[in-house]
Amino acid sequence: MIGEYFIQVWGILLELSPALLLGLLVAGLLHVLLPPGMISRHLSGRSYRDVGRAVLFGIPMPLCSCGVIPTALGLRKQGASKGAATGFLISTPQTGVDSILVAASFLGWPFALFKVLAAFVTGMIGGVLVNLTEKKEIAPGPGPAETCDPVRRSPAEVIRYAIFDLLGSIDLWIVLGVGVSALITVLVPPGYLAGADWAGGIMAMLVMLVIALPLYVCTTGSVPIAAALIAAGLPPGAALVFLMAGPATNVATLGAVYRALGKRVLAIYLGTVAVLSIFLGLAFEWVLTSAAVPALCHRHEAQLWRTLAALTVSALLVFLIGRRIRAIITSRGAGESERPGELTIPVRGMTCGHCVAAVKEALEALDGVERAEPDLRNNLVRVRGGNLDRDKIVQAIRQSGYDTS
Repeated sequence: MIGEYFIQVWGILLELSPALLLGLLVAGLLHVLLPPGMISRHLSGRSYRDVGRAVLFGIPMPLCSCGVIPTALGLRKQGASKGAATGFLISTPQTGVDSILVAASFLGWPFALFKVLAAFVTGMIGGVLVNLTEKKEIAPGPGPAETCDPVRRSPAEVIRYAIFDLLGSIDLWIVLGVGVSALITVLVPPGYLAGADWAGGIMAMLVMLVIALPLYVCTTGSVPIAAALIAAGLPPGAALVFLMAGPATNVATLGAVYRALGKRVLAIYLGTVAVLSIFLGLAFEWVLTSAAVPALCHRHEAQLWRTLAALTVSALLVFLIGRRIRAIITSRGAGESERPGELTIPVRGMTCGHCVAAVKEALEALDGVERAEPDLRNNLVRVRGGNLDRDKIVQAIRQSGYDTS
């Protein structure tokens, strides 16, 4: 059993790694080549075109449902409408160049392209509904033109962003996705779910929706899980519901939407994802019939390039997780050695120099804070001053769009 499990893990890595590496490279190039500030300058209006631009900007970005929160809040602060921010929030976690390529590798191009279409449709409808139901507002004034480090044109920045910012934000979820997928493959025989009473039609989609809505799953890491469920007999339409609702929502995201955009936007956000994931799951099974299923059957061929890619991804994951463990130990050690007038607080979601500047500015505006030193490498901030109030500091970090868990 254990031997079979690790054989499945290696097979999944062979299938996953080439597409993941290519997707990370493309995402790094987009990060370097897109002019800073270009996105926020085109999202301030309330028309469907502005929502469409936000959705189209978001679809190729490899951001998970938690990582997209500070980005969307940053767009909102720089002048984007609530509708544009909502469309971006809904569509972006469902896709990304890396997950599109991984989905095509595991599930076939028809499935992957329909998944992109589903992200566009849900983002558009959610964003337009928000703009239609919101009272006319005076959008926040545009912030500084720079949204990330302005000097970022070197090839080294492409690699740094791809590995540390992107892969480093989803490494644990890829490991979880591969591990769960292999476990499902070993424990659930092919076609087993096809005989279950709940595993067909709209009932299977509702079950997947209930599971996926509160769950945090990375869009790339969830693809192997969906592939394993389909191999076990789950209808592809129900797997699509899982791939839409899982990455787009979780408890943390819903709370952030409520705090930043209000309960009306939260209701539209949640309703759009829930209703349209079921509708598009049914549409997928109607448009792409069983002719699409053979694309789901893979043979993990150990060609040299696949083996090298799998070894590269494995080494990067070990490196990143080891770095994360070291950062936790360092953070705890710093916490234990805190002196009077000094606090060390973990911060999640910082990905660039702009994030560091935003956290630093928010904290140094508080009474009693003399100096704030965000540490992007170790995902923490050191705060110095007199009469420091940890609760107020944590609140300021969260209001800036970042997490302190």
